[in-house]
Amino acid sequence: MGIGETIESLWEDNSNESLFGILPELPEDGPVALIDGDSLLYYEMGKATLEEAMVCLDRRIIDILARCNTARFAGFLTIGRCFRYDVAKSRPYKGNRKGGAKPPIFYALKEYIQQTWNFKFVKGLEADDLVVAYKTGNSILCSPDKDVIYQTKGKHYNYGKTEWITINSTEAEYFLWKQMLMGDPGDGVPGVPKIGPKTAELILKDQKLTDMPTVVLNKYIEKFGIQKGISIFGETFNLLYILRSADDVLQSTGIELEELEIFNVNILNTNSNDKS
Repeated sequence: MGIGETIESLWEDNSNESLFGILPELPEDGPVALIDGDSLLYYEMGKATLEEAMVCLDRRIIDILARCNTARFAGFLTIGRCFRYDVAKSRPYKGNRKGGAKPPIFYALKEYIQQTWNFKFVKGLEADDLVVAYKTGNSILCSPDKDVIYQTKGKHYNYGKTEWITINSTEAEYFLWKQMLMGDPGDGVPGVPKIGPKTAELILKDQKLTDMPTVVLNKYIEKFGIQKGISIFGETFNLLYILRSADDVLQSTGIELEELEIFNVNILNTNSNDKS
């Protein structure tokens, strides 16, 4: 029985309990799972009780690690305002999202995932940037966010859809320039007015990758004029571009990333078992 089947069996036999203390060991020589943790909190904040939410959160993280076949992980959160809020001048970053207080379980889970699972945050950065900036050849990017997945070269695990996606460098660059044209409605970034996905694809069709920045810039200039077009192009790029390395982070934000701290779920599992 594979580790995935073993864990599914444990879920069925322990439907209302965390798997801490009964989880079989995962390989300790596998890749590092870099987990974008923001969505995990939203997935579970609607549960009836905090205990249920914590159990489901544990299971989601364990499932990610099992599917990546590794005990090694580093998780990240977005806490507070990121640098993009200061970059956005034309309209507020994520200004299209509804406000309002989140349920108390959300804030309790945020503390829980930091204390129990050692998820980290860096003031001024989003979890999106952190999972990508820390990515190496021996790591797996784990996120349901299309911007993170499709802008980044490599084999990634979309834990929202339970699927693997492999992106090459050409596809990653193409997605960025397509998004520059059509914008990102989810984050309130408009792109070029009246250009949607299909029009963006037509504009970029048969274009060389090296020509795409100029092609896209010209569309901004056509719409807004030279001065405003160049300005909005630069603003939009800085809003959409996922920072890809520690050097990118330092150059764009002045933030110097610390060395990646890697955790081992087998140790967390053993510690939990010792306390029970």
